[in-house]
Amino acid sequence: MLMEPKKKSAVAIAVVLVLGLVLGVAILRTDKSAPAGEEHGHGHEEAKGHADAEHHGKKAADSHADHKDHADKEHHEEAAAPTKGPHGGRLFTNNGFGLEMTIVENNAEPQFRLYLFKDGKPLAPTQAKVGITLQRLGRKPEVYAFAPEKDYLKGSATVDEPHSFDGTIDVQFGNQKHEFKFEQAEGRVQLSDEQLKSNGVEIATAGPARIRSSLALLGEVKLNQDRTLFVTPRLAGIVESVRANAGDKVKRGQVLAVISSQALADQRGELLAAQKRMALAKTTYEREKRLWEEKISAEQDYLAAKHAFQEAEISAESARQKLSSLGASATESSQGLTRYEIRSPIDGVVTEKKISVGEVLKDDAPIFQVADLGTVWVELTVPAKDVNALKIGDSASVKATAFEAQANAKLSYVGALVGEQSRNATARLVLANPKGQWRPGLPVTVDLTSGEVDVPVAVAVDAVQSVGESTVVFGRYGKQFEARPLTLGRSDGRFVEVVKGLQAGERYAAKNSFLVKAEVGKAGASHEH
Repeated sequence: MLMEPKKKSAVAIAVVLVLGLVLGVAILRTDKSAPAGEEHGHGHEEAKGHADAEHHGKKAADSHADHKDHADKEHHEEAAAPTKGPHGGRLFTNNGFGLEMTIVENNAEPQFRLYLFKDGKPLAPTQAKVGITLQRLGRKPEVYAFAPEKDYLKGSATVDEPHSFDGTIDVQFGNQKHEFKFEQAEGRVQLSDEQLKSNGVEIATAGPARIRSSLALLGEVKLNQDRTLFVTPRLAGIVESVRANAGDKVKRGQVLAVISSQALADQRGELLAAQKRMALAKTTYEREKRLWEEKISAEQDYLAAKHAFQEAEISAESARQKLSSLGASATESSQGLTRYEIRSPIDGVVTEKKISVGEVLKDDAPIFQVADLGTVWVELTVPAKDVNALKIGDSASVKATAFEAQANAKLSYVGALVGEQSRNATARLVLANPKGQWRPGLPVTVDLTSGEVDVPVAVAVDAVQSVGESTVVFGRYGKQFEARPLTLGRSDGRFVEVVKGLQAGERYAAKNSFLVKAEVGKAGASHEH
C-alpha cells in the first residue's frame, strides 16, 4: 500500500534529525578522548615561533640583524689554541671561507704568505684581496699589502723581529668582507716598578750619543823592515874570522867578519897599477907642458901628454870606485891584498848570523841581519768589514799580553788587499822602542781609535744581551719588557750605536738587564710562525 506524499516528507525529516543527533554525540565523545588542548597547543606554539622569529620581540630583531651582518661583514675571533692549516700556519675560517697565515724565512728575510680556501678546498690567490695590520708595543701600526705569487699571497714587506704583535686581517672575497683578529707574543715579561727596584734594574732611554770610535784588534810585534838590513860579502872568499854573534849590539862601520878574497886582491892590484900609470902620466904631462910653454916642444906633444894623463886619472878613479862599492879601500892593502873586512851598515842588533870560520862564501850569500830596534812594527789583522773605518794617522794603544807594558803608536799603513782565504787585511803601526822591551814576535792587543762620531741612536753596552742567535735589548712598554733584536754599529765600550731595532726615545733595561733576560727565559715565550 502506497503512502501519502505528506507522510513521506515527514519520515525523511525525522531520519535527517536522527542522523544529525548521532553525529553530534560522536563528535563530543572524540573531543573528550583526545589530550586536553593538544591541537590548540600545537597551533599556538607554531604561531608563537613564527611570530617571534619573523615579526615580534627583541629576539626576532636580533636574529634579523645578525642575518644582515652575515650578508655584509663577518666577525670572527680565534680561540686560545689556533687551528693549524696544511702549511703549518694559523688557519682562520668563517662561513665556508678559510685563510692560512704563515711567516716564511728559509734563510731569507721573514715574509707573510697567505693561502686561501673555500669549503676546505684551495682557492687561487687572485680570488681575494687581503691586507694585514700589525700593532707592536710602542710602535706605529704596520700595514702589509699582498700580491699573488704561485699558489699563495706574498707580503709586500719584511716582517721584522720580534714576531710579537696584535694583528688584524681584512679580506674582500667577492661581495663578502671578513675580518680576523689574532695576537702573538714572544720574548715578553711583565715586571712592576717594585720588582725592578728590588733587583737593581735601571731603566734608560735610547737616544743620540757621541761615540769614540774604536776597534779592538790583535797584533804582533815585528822588525821594522825599513830599518832592517841584510849584510852580504859582495865578494867570494874564505872566512878568516867572525867578530859578531846574534843578539850583539853593533855600531855603524864596526867589523863583523873578515874574509880572504882573491877577487879583492885583483881589484886592489888593478887600482895600484892604475895609480902608477897615473903618476907616470902626470910627470910626462907636466914636463911636456913646461917644454911647450918654453917653445921647445910642439903643442901636439903637450896635448898628447895631457890626454894620457886624463885617461890615467879616469882608470885610477874607476878602480877606486870599484873597491868602494865593495866596502873595501886601497889603504887595507898594507894588511894584505886579499883581506876583506865586512862592516855593519847601521847601528843596531845582529838578529841573524849565517857565517862560520873557514866557510867558503859566495858573493851574494846573506851572512848577517842587522836591525835597528829603536822602532818596531806592529802588524794587525783587520776583518774586511772594518777596513774602511781605518785611516793613516789614527792613534792606537798597544798592550803586551805576556807582561805589563803599554805604549801609544800611530797607524802608518793599511793594506790594499784582502786575503782570499782569511778575508782579512793587514794594517801596521810604527811603535817607538827606546828600551827594547817590544821584542819581535811578541803578541799584543791594540785599541785603535779613529776619532769621535755622533750617532742618532745608542744604548748602554751593559744593556746588550744575547738571546739565541740574536743580540737584543729589553724595551720597556708600560709594565712589560720585550726583547728587541738589534743591528749594532760602532762602540766605545760605554755606548754602542743602534743601526736597526730600536728608536730614539724608547726606554730599555740598562743596568742588570741580565735579570730581565732570566725572567723572559722563565716565561718561556715561544717563537711562533
